[in-house]
Amino acid sequence: MQHDRSAFGRRLLQARKHARLTQVQLAKAVGMSQGTLAEAEKTASGSSFTAQLAAATGVHPEWLASGCGDMLAAKRSEPIQIDLENHPDVQAIRTVRLRLRAGIHGYSVEVESDIGPPIFLPTEWLKKRGLKPEHMLGLPVQGDSMEPTLYHGDQVVINTASTEPRDGRIFAINYEGEAVIKRLVRDAGRWWLSSDNADQRRFARKLCSDAGCLLIGELVFRQSERF
Repeated sequence: MQHDRSAFGRRLLQARKHARLTQVQLAKAVGMSQGTLAEAEKTASGSSFTAQLAAATGVHPEWLASGCGDMLAAKRSEPIQIDLENHPDVQAIRTVRLRLRAGIHGYSVEVESDIGPPIFLPTEWLKKRGLKPEHMLGLPVQGDSMEPTLYHGDQVVINTASTEPRDGRIFAINYEGEAVIKRLVRDAGRWWLSSDNADQRRFARKLCSDAGCLLIGELVFRQSERF
C-alpha cells in the first residue's frame, strides 16, 4: 500500500489540536523551535521529529508519519463509576486543564474545564498526609521533560495549598504564562526549575524568580501505566 505523506502537516495540526497544545507548548515539549513546528504543519515530507511529536500529542507515530492505522496510540477504557455517597472511603479528584490569564500583577490561574474522569484517592490516605480534597487537582503530564519520573500521558495530583518552594520537590508551575511540571532546586541562593530528563541540552534548567514563576501546587500523587 502506498503511504499518503502529502497530508503530514494536516495530521500534525490535527494531533496538536487533539492534545490541546499551542505551537509554543508542543515545540518546547519536543525540543524544536516554534518556527520549525509551523513549517512542519505545512510540509508534505514529514519531520525528523515525528516520533517525538507523536509521543507528545498521544497519537500513533505510524499514523502521523503515513496516515495508516488508528490515530490514537492507545484507546482508553471506559471511566470507572463509583457511588461516592455510599463509599466515603474514597474521594474524587477533578482532572482539569489549567488556563493562565495575563493581568496587571502577572498571571492568574483558572481551572479551564474537566477534561476526563476523576482520580479516586482513599480518604484515609489523604487524611494521613494532611491533604484536603478541595485543594487537590488532577493534571495530565505533557511531553517528556520529566522522564523517567513522569511520562507523557501520566496523571498527577497537585496540592494547591502547598505553594511554598521546597528543594527537590516537584511542582506544577505557572512559568511565564505556561503551566509546566518541574522539580524545584535551590542552588547558589536561587530557585531553579529543573527537568529530570537527562538531555539537559533540550531541557536546560530555568531560573524561577519574580512574577514570571508562580507555584500552583506541589505534586502529591502520580497515576501511570509505566512500571
